[in-house]
Amino acid sequence: MGADSSGIDVVVFDYGDVISLSPAREDRAKMEELAGVPADGLWSAYWSERRAYDQGMGAAEYWSRVAARAGADWDPATLHGLWALDVGSWLHVRADTARVLGLLGQRGVRTALLSNAPSDISGALRNAPVMAGFDALFFSSELGVCKPEAEIYEHVLGELGTAPQRTAFIDDREENVLAAERLGIAAHHYSGDEGMVSFLTGHGLLEAPGSPAAPAVRP
Repeated sequence: MGADSSGIDVVVFDYGDVISLSPAREDRAKMEELAGVPADGLWSAYWSERRAYDQGMGAAEYWSRVAARAGADWDPATLHGLWALDVGSWLHVRADTARVLGLLGQRGVRTALLSNAPSDISGALRNAPVMAGFDALFFSSELGVCKPEAEIYEHVLGELGTAPQRTAFIDDREENVLAAERLGIAAHHYSGDEGMVSFLTGHGLLEAPGSPAAPAVRP
């Protein structure tokens, strides 16, 4: 298909909380039970060390740092269990977003993924069925830099061979959206599938609502 009527020829998607569901409460509860420390302390430590993990830190070091911050003394089996629960919790996807990806593929729209994700999750995603239609996958852990640093967007544009004004970007974090917009990328702050569909339709990348090929998105 190539570029659409508005000049966009590639759509770059975030993964977490855009394509994926947020980790379910049940998954978080299992991690809290296994960790055996106060939940607030666990999640504070989890997110405090996450950026380094997303930039390529190994799982053993990451979970050891989380343990130190949370005041825990986890044995190797517990560390492994937390790792397994964590990775699995991020692998559930939104049915409506997956449907939109399929429709873009049918229309010949190029798509790419740009995710702040540790290597343990990126490795799983490279073999995930929902990723099969993407033209390219970019992960912070493989590039050594995270969104919203300009360098990671510039790398993606260079690898895709496209200009900022010919690129659309969808992410759930405002700072990542603003960073893309500063480079001239048409960016959308994801807060639900309905808004995302409107954004893509407005750029001529999806059929207008009411047409036979329009995506059916649950309110």
